[in-house]
Amino acid sequence: MASDPRENLSVRRENALLVKVVLDKGKIPFTADPLAELARLAESAGAIVVGRVLQRREAYHPATCVGKGKLEEIRQRAEVYGADVIIFDNDLSPSQIREIEAATARKVLDRSELILDIFASRARTREAKLQVELAQLEYTAPRLRGMWTHLERVVGAGGATSAGIVGGIGTRGPGERQIEIDRRLVDQRITQLKRQIADIDRRKVRQVRARRDFFTVSLVGYTNAGKSTLMNALTGAGAHVEDRLFATLDTLTRRWDLGNGRFVLLSDTVGFIRDLPHHLVASFRATLEETIHADLLLHVVDAADPDAETQIAAVNGVLTELGVADKPTLLLLNKMDAAEDQAALTLLRRNHPQALSISAKTGRGLDELRQAVDRQMRGEQRPATISLPIHDGRALAFLERFGEICDRRFADGRLIVEVRIAPRALEHLHTIAADVRHVE
Repeated sequence: MASDPRENLSVRRENALLVKVVLDKGKIPFTADPLAELARLAESAGAIVVGRVLQRREAYHPATCVGKGKLEEIRQRAEVYGADVIIFDNDLSPSQIREIEAATARKVLDRSELILDIFASRARTREAKLQVELAQLEYTAPRLRGMWTHLERVVGAGGATSAGIVGGIGTRGPGERQIEIDRRLVDQRITQLKRQIADIDRRKVRQVRARRDFFTVSLVGYTNAGKSTLMNALTGAGAHVEDRLFATLDTLTRRWDLGNGRFVLLSDTVGFIRDLPHHLVASFRATLEETIHADLLLHVVDAADPDAETQIAAVNGVLTELGVADKPTLLLLNKMDAAEDQAALTLLRRNHPQALSISAKTGRGLDELRQAVDRQMRGEQRPATISLPIHDGRALAFLERFGEICDRRFADGRLIVEVRIAPRALEHLHTIAADVRHVE
């Protein structure tokens, strides 16, 4: 009796055959390497890429995505290359996965399941593990019919310490918990996870709101754009830096001194990617709370990547999904020291004339970045005369941080401050100080 390909799980690194279907409507040309990103994702998950298959179609085949002839080609290549897993750069339906696995006798993953697997292997904190497990269960729940036998052989993230070991790609994450969960209990587990994550959400919101006295800045960008390197360069945070996709999942917040006694709180968040699974965006909302409530976003772009424009669009799409697309944002063209295609770089600058050119690695442009953030923090300043209680040091410190104090004097037992400050900052002052008066 032939065994299910998902039952044959091995502890070695798996050989992966990559497949991509491009809908050819006369408007979608092949890029220089259409499977380059999927190859990096597969390698990040611990796979060895042994072959690639591309196909143009006017529409996805409803049964197998690729059609009968191409499916036979995929089967033959998988045999020749010794592929253990076939990874599609497209999202597949449960029935398509079953049909392709039956035809090829190989385990089949789609793009979303691969990304979920990478997140599972990167999760280290309890918060991240809960978020990844929820995303995986919500994504895989409709796909579990006929696949439950393999779950009894899954070890899961708890037994793995690095990519590519224990279970193989697509099997990490909830792992051994699923041995104890049958189909009747999946919904209960999802409900339980949502309740736990909701508690984390509430704590995170309180934590973020506790920083409302400070100007907060959040780093966003495509995965591996250099956000953590920039975080270290600006704050000396010692954030983990590695040249691989999704090296950072947990948020890190540090003080960033801008000079002249002013500072902001800078946060580094999880990187985004094209077609990021919706379940991940939803479950990682607590982690992205820093971005949602930030006063300013720094959108970091890998200017040396030939697909920089596509990556910018992908990040903007996720920001729209989070509801922060209209938040003040500075676009940063990073890795200028590594950019080789000057024509592409010139076009990128022309398309984004307000962007700042920087290199987190060499320090180029970081002084200009500090000045730009300082201007954003202070805003368009206007003169104002403010009366404060003498003992209200918190309000005075706020004025010193967000404005330029020109003069101060005492009158009638109160401190009168002549200040240049942005109207938005002045409005915020009233939320943290009860007894603040404007002097005409």
